Amino acid sequence: MLRKIRILLAAVFFIGITLLFIGIGHNWWGWMAKLQFLPSLLALNLGVVISLLLLTFILGRIYCSFICPLGVFQDIVIWIRRKGEKLFKKKKTHKFKYLSEHKWVRYGVLVLSIISIIVSGQMLIALIAPYSAYGRMIQSIVTACSGSVTAALLITGLLTLIIISVCAWLWGREYCNTICPVGTTLSLLSRFSLMRPVIDLGNCINCGKCGRQCKAGCIDTKNHRIDYSRCIDCFDCIETCQEGAIKFKYVAPCKCSTKKEEADNVDEGRRAFLVTGAVVAAGAAHAQDHMHGGFADIIDKKAPERAERIAPFGAGSVKSFYAHCTACQLCISACPNHVLHPSSDLEHLLQPYMSYENGYCRPECTACSQVCPAGAIKPVTVEQKQTIRIGVARVNLDLCLPAQGKDSCGNCSYHCPSGAIRMVRQPGSRNQIPTVSEDRCIGCGACENLCPSRPISAITIDGLFIHRNA
Repeated sequence: MLRKIRILLAAVFFIGITLLFIGIGHNWWGWMAKLQFLPSLLALNLGVVISLLLLTFILGRIYCSFICPLGVFQDIVIWIRRKGEKLFKKKKTHKFKYLSEHKWVRYGVLVLSIISIIVSGQMLIALIAPYSAYGRMIQSIVTACSGSVTAALLITGLLTLIIISVCAWLWGREYCNTICPVGTTLSLLSRFSLMRPVIDLGNCINCGKCGRQCKAGCIDTKNHRIDYSRCIDCFDCIETCQEGAIKFKYVAPCKCSTKKEEADNVDEGRRAFLVTGAVVAAGAAHAQDHMHGGFADIIDKKAPERAERIAPFGAGSVKSFYAHCTACQLCISACPNHVLHPSSDLEHLLQPYMSYENGYCRPECTACSQVCPAGAIKPVTVEQKQTIRIGVARVNLDLCLPAQGKDSCGNCSYHCPSGAIRMVRQPGSRNQIPTVSEDRCIGCGACENLCPSRPISAITIDGLFIHRNA
């Protein structure tokens, strides 16, 4: 029964989060993104973080069991392998076995992740964080199908998909118990969980089925021992055991078999307190030639060189945005105007940047701010958005059609939602040229996107490092 409940909850979370990344049902499934551990930590959503930690202390790594989409994806790969073996009636099937804990790797990756958060170097987190990794996989497939994928996203997304799939196929949940910083953090508490699978030596017949079924490789059948730091609460062992020798039950915190185990538990408890505290503290510190009317070939717009990157409305500043962003790609999938794109430069690898070749940030849209789980883009209302300045328009008269006497235009002025652009007659010319009132410009990019100049717009947006009020 426990396994069936776990599978049902895993299906709900997996389908909901997958639909989020595809861009469907943000109003229905958005709350699932807010429950992800690392984004909640970076957003200083302490209610969610503390709740997940308490849940882990009470029930074990339930989060890894059905809330984390990458964990469920690995379970699906394992299920496909098992079904394939049955379908083709393979005599020699792949069985899992007890694997020794790779402590140096586990805690080494966790320490590097904490350092990465503290120094705001998010590339490591973007590459190995489970939620971001899954988002990258889905986005690479979705954008590849739509023909808008970037090389960086496609390569990293497919590599992530291949590596995670191969690891799950061969070694089960080894990624969760060796590389994943979230899994390692939660493991420091799960080893003391109040509810856990327990082997009843009186009923055990030493058949070893539970160990061969354990996708986490945490059941030492020879010594009748379960490594609770690596147990992901899948309950496969309970379902497999026909003798009823494994039960999920309450274990008193003070119950220790030997003095050595007691000493080990004290050491692990101290480590759990210090490392978990370091993770939360790190999160807190971190928070601190187609012409107008003509018939020439259409030339796609190209992104101009900007003096400063543009961070979305609600980010507060460029620094804060990139310090919090885990590159999960959810805001990109949510953006209906196609102004958010994954970066390909190493400094901000796969983290979004704003650019207006394919659209502009419409005044009535706040989609990205409503779905960001990491606090990189804080929620803003439509009314608040009208008063936030994320960039300022700059006019290049060398590219401007009316300034060059080629045509009368005024597209930028006509479409500016904040009335920041006026057309002023140029001395000695019949044409009017655009002038920008910087105090009124909010940086939405309507002028840049709708400018007929190709391939570079005559009016472009430079980001403001710190956002201001209009």
